[in-house]
Amino acid sequence: MIIKKLHDMGVKSEHAYLAGIASIGLSAASWIGSLKAEEAGVERADRWGIFVGEWAPTFIGIGLALSHYEQQDGTLAHIHES
Repeated sequence: MIIKKLHDMGVKSEHAYLAGIASIGLSAASWIGSLKAEEAGVERADRWGIFVGEWAPTFIGIGLALSHYEQQDGTLAHIHES
C-alpha cells in the first residue's frame, strides 16, 4: 500500500537508492559536524552518525520494494538487444 502510493507519487526505485547513498555521506557529515560544533564529545557525534546512518538501509529497502513493484507493474524500462 505504501509502495504503491510512493509509485503513484512518481518516486522511482532509483530515487530511493540515491537517497540511501546520500544518507551514508550525510551520516559522515553529521558525525563530523557534531564533533566540531558541539562540545558534547565523541559520544554525541557517534549517536548522530549512527542515527543518520540507519536511514541508508531503510531507503535501500524501499528501493528494492519499488523495483519489485515496477517490475510487476510493467513500468520498469527494459533494454532489449537487437
